[in-house]
Amino acid sequence: MADAQRPPGGSTSVLVALIVGQICLHSTMAGVRMASPLWVLQRSHSAWTVGVLMGLFAVAPIALALHAGRLADRYGYHRPLYVGVGLTVGGGACAVLATWCPTPVDFFVLCLAATLTGAGANFGLITIQRSAGRSAVDATALKRVFSWLGLAPALSNVAGPVLAGVLIDQGGFRVAFGTLMLLPLLGLWWARRVPVELPAPRAANAPVQNSWELLHTPGLRRLLVVNWLLSASWDVHAFVVPILGHERGFSASAIGLVLGVFASAVAAVRVLIPTLAHRLREAQVLVGAMLCTGAVFSVYPLVHSAWMMGVCAVLLGLALGAVQPMIMTTLHQLTPNDRHGEAIALRSMTINFSSAVMPLMFGFAGAALGAASLFWVMGAAVAAGSTLARRI
Repeated sequence: MADAQRPPGGSTSVLVALIVGQICLHSTMAGVRMASPLWVLQRSHSAWTVGVLMGLFAVAPIALALHAGRLADRYGYHRPLYVGVGLTVGGGACAVLATWCPTPVDFFVLCLAATLTGAGANFGLITIQRSAGRSAVDATALKRVFSWLGLAPALSNVAGPVLAGVLIDQGGFRVAFGTLMLLPLLGLWWARRVPVELPAPRAANAPVQNSWELLHTPGLRRLLVVNWLLSASWDVHAFVVPILGHERGFSASAIGLVLGVFASAVAAVRVLIPTLAHRLREAQVLVGAMLCTGAVFSVYPLVHSAWMMGVCAVLLGLALGAVQPMIMTTLHQLTPNDRHGEAIALRSMTINFSSAVMPLMFGFAGAALGAASLFWVMGAAVAAGSTLARRI
């Protein structure tokens, strides 16, 4: 897409609108993801239904990511956002409808709700990340934009479940699902602050480009592998810390505190990056983060006190929290301007596939080798993967 069609960006109001839009979409998905298992368990469904529901939140994003990326590349911000909002609101409406349905119909309606809200949140995420990247004028601005935008998922994963929990206690599931259903409409109202982007011109006889051809872009495959290794590090940390904490006899609050300081460190480093963006080099940060992650994972299983695990969690949070802005900045620099949406979609598919499959692999590996060994194996893989980051 020509530079003349690049939306005039960089303004605070546009960035705030993008952040609010993502928070509204992601909070609905996160709230429904938290409340749906509670509903099916309350209605005496089998325990396996929770696993099915949780998996459906990630399945639809894998299937629809490339379509979302192409739509964003073709039409800019607003039209794909309308699709994302429509899917998410539709998913919330299905969740409300499920509260009126008898067993087992309510479970199948909630499955539809999980599919739609997962798809809608990811549709919006791809669109928002593409627009945010195109609003930046240089690499330093890219790092700043994606650092601030990276706070949105963290805030959403707090706001959505907390709001859902409070509303369930005060008014019941129907009120909670109904309120969550309306949140994306607030993001749609804020979308008016984002400049309209003209559709990309396309020749009548232009061939349809294959998204997988993007993988031949120099450096992109290495970047996606690096991204997968670091994303899997998040998953293994969330998976193993509760197990290690239980083995060491920690209280639930101590385990929660370890995970909480990790999330706080992630948020802190993303607030700090904008002030240091002009001094940071993407490849150097990625290599440093991977080596630090490998070192922390090698030590984590050896500590036996909650406060030492908290120190490890802080160091890991600082390392992994710095990664996403660098990944997104590099992704935008490697790929053509008119195919940023597709490139973001490929990254999204990698992350969602990992989130859907890796916990199962962790479960089998943990049972065979022990939970602590997962940290050592993952740490070795991430440290070895730093060689790929050097070559991007």
